[in-house]
Amino acid sequence: MTVPFPELMIRDVHVDDRPRERLINQGAQSLSNQELIAILLRTGTKQESVLTLANRVLNYFEKLHGLKHATLEEIVSIKGIGEAKAVQLLAAIELGRRLAQKQVDSRFTIRSPQDAATFLMPEMSSLHQEHFVVLFLNVKNQVLHKQTIFIGSLNSSIVHPREIYREAVKRSAASIICAHNHPSGVRL
Repeated sequence: MTVPFPELMIRDVHVDDRPRERLINQGAQSLSNQELIAILLRTGTKQESVLTLANRVLNYFEKLHGLKHATLEEIVSIKGIGEAKAVQLLAAIELGRRLAQKQVDSRFTIRSPQDAATFLMPEMSSLHQEHFVVLFLNVKNQVLHKQTIFIGSLNSSIVHPREIYREAVKRSAASIICAHNHPSGVRL
């Protein structure tokens, strides 16, 4: 018969090995996904450490990438996570999403279809409905503006050209690029 090990709480971990202290001393890049989530959650429960709780969050969403689609309801359904912790996680996820998009947004120049895909994929790959997006470019092929013109269903979207042209004239765009996603994964 095996005897289970008692839950190791953060207070039982040597100070230098705690996630917050390691982030301060070694930098955020040295921490695992579990430790980064543990810092966001701040505390565990009476029964389990914050590291165990963070690990359960990762397991629930199967991996870190799965958190990108997390809803408040899903996160709160994890035992030990209330609304406040769920909101903290969702805020961190949104900040990450915005930071990733801002890096791409700053007057991105499009020279090829691959450039357009690089610009749009971080956001469009995670959408669950079909989105019709237009990039409005200046004479140097730099992105002036990106706008979702229409959101359709799982497998269709209907867009009228006047919506696109109206926005192009308003932005004084020299050219446009139209794109849409395939949330079903099937390309027709």
